[in-house]
Amino acid sequence: MDEVEVVVAHSERATLRVGDVFLKVDADQARIDAEVEAMALVPVPTPKVLWRKPPVLAIAAVPGTVLGRLGEPSTASSSAWAAAGAAVRKLHEAPLPPRPGRAGRGLEELAADLDGECEWLVTNGVLPADLVSRNRQVAEAALRPWAPMFTHGDLQIAHVFVDGDEITGIIDWSEAGQGDALFDLATLTLGHEEHLGDVIAGYGTEVDLDVIRAWWSLRSLLGVRWLMQHGFDPFMPGCEVDVLRSRM
Repeated sequence: MDEVEVVVAHSERATLRVGDVFLKVDADQARIDAEVEAMALVPVPTPKVLWRKPPVLAIAAVPGTVLGRLGEPSTASSSAWAAAGAAVRKLHEAPLPPRPGRAGRGLEELAADLDGECEWLVTNGVLPADLVSRNRQVAEAALRPWAPMFTHGDLQIAHVFVDGDEITGIIDWSEAGQGDALFDLATLTLGHEEHLGDVIAGYGTEVDLDVIRAWWSLRSLLGVRWLMQHGFDPFMPGCEVDVLRSRM
């Protein structure tokens, strides 16, 4: 019998792997609804849905290996990173989905959350005030009007699978929906700034690099407390706190 591998587990959701099947258990059925809906609409490779019995979604493993992981050097080629950029462009050019996604949060809500997290980080001595203040300034560039596009909403590199220079699958679509395209590009390159040029080359159009850097700071500032409270370590080398330090 295949062993059961715990891929990720925290109070909101858990993902288990049994052989070539992933079992996703989510307390919020709306996230599962969004994931199934998005995978049926997107023009990029996604896992096959095998069955669904709330609160469990069963999907097939995709071939290949992850593009990389936050905090670790990526062994993928420049061409693979460029292929990821091309796949993201294809997604962003797809017809809009019916609902907003994580990358589509309102600017006022986002700014209020950012201010609250910055205050919490400093008040609780989690990060130095100057580090938080500098990154809050950098993050300001992300708080601007944007044209809605079909976004993944959580396009971290561990969600992109490659075989050689080919994209074989993109997973974890629960945050998908209408949103800011540069949020996706920033999430994909978070902690891997050295591959930003490859991704943009594959994406095939000019983008505002200051906004991508702003999203690196914004996403990291918003993520530190959540990560700490859910069993992850944003202080690991190359992870969110190092991303914030790189802006100094």
